[in-house]
Amino acid sequence: MRLAITLLLMTIGSAGMYVVSVTLPAVQADFGVTRAEASLPYTLLMIGFGIGCVLMGRLADRFGIVTVILIGAVSLGLGFAACGWVGSITGFAIVHGLLLGLFGISATFVPLVADTSLWFVKRRGVAVAVCASGNYLAGAIWPPVVQHFVETVGWRPTYVGLGLFSFTAMVLLAMAMRSKSPAPQTAPTRDGAPVPSDRPFGLSLAQAQGLLCVTAVACCVAMAMPQVHIVAYCGDLGFGAARGAEMLSLMLACGIVSRLISGAICDRIGGVRTLLLGSVLQGLSLLLFIPFDSLVSLYLVSALFGLFQGGLVPSYAIIVREHFPPAEAGARVGTVMMCSLLGMALGGWMSGKVFDLTGSYHAAFINGAAWNSLNLTVALFLLWRMRRPAVGQALPASA
Repeated sequence: MRLAITLLLMTIGSAGMYVVSVTLPAVQADFGVTRAEASLPYTLLMIGFGIGCVLMGRLADRFGIVTVILIGAVSLGLGFAACGWVGSITGFAIVHGLLLGLFGISATFVPLVADTSLWFVKRRGVAVAVCASGNYLAGAIWPPVVQHFVETVGWRPTYVGLGLFSFTAMVLLAMAMRSKSPAPQTAPTRDGAPVPSDRPFGLSLAQAQGLLCVTAVACCVAMAMPQVHIVAYCGDLGFGAARGAEMLSLMLACGIVSRLISGAICDRIGGVRTLLLGSVLQGLSLLLFIPFDSLVSLYLVSALFGLFQGGLVPSYAIIVREHFPPAEAGARVGTVMMCSLLGMALGGWMSGKVFDLTGSYHAAFINGAAWNSLNLTVALFLLWRMRRPAVGQALPASA
């Protein structure tokens, strides 16, 4: 029951990540700005989200999960309502960054994942995967709902309505999360898994952490291109924003399947190999958007993109747990996740800027594939370091 409530909270709290993509064409037309300027709210949203994950995680440790959820409920309620009344793209972007990103969505991501990990031992990985899938479930549910209301009542009333719903629903659900979580327990390790070391991949802790941060930024710059701009892309092709919202929903629904399957794959082949597999497939699916731009083919490619990229971000948490000292796992996972969200922010803005410069999304897809190649290169390097005999030695017993 607690896991189901957690899934609902994350699904509601993550709505802000996708409503901005659906409303992008309407917001651009209303404010009379360029595509890059209309993408800035998403960029600031993801920056605030990334920083907020670290902040909210610490607040949850100190004051408990219920307090953090209530902070998120108030922030999302006020943030959505303010977006519906703001009069400039600058104010619209600032509200997304502060109220929706820094204090809103972040309250329903890392704190809920951390809380879930305390309630399960034997099937902890599956439980955490289900919890994290709420982020993609939101992407499957909210785009068509938001698009419907944008077409019927306008984007401003839609934002205000989201604020009222988010605040009410999250406050009620938070009351069911008041039970104190059990004491943390050590999770069993997979047979044959790498032994955590103070020299992960034969590198210093700072070097290994830096490489993971670089690859997280690179993969999410590539990932952001279709997720942020698929609605606008469909509008430019003449298919309409509604079709683009459906494609975004399909993409993220397939991402739920991908996230769960990738968790099972990680248990068998480890985090680095799962990252490598996801990177190859994501790069291929990005390139498929260029030659296939008919309506039916875009639905198919969107589904493939969702199936291929969903397991990339969770694989970073597995890599940290497999290779870094366990006592530092929380802080290091939070840092990598923040970098992945910063990559999403950069990718959302950069794709809009490339479109403004070239007048076409084809160049933006190529730019995404280039960033994905950087992710692939780092993943190959880490795998090569893993296979060296000196890598992966166990810590001394005294440690």
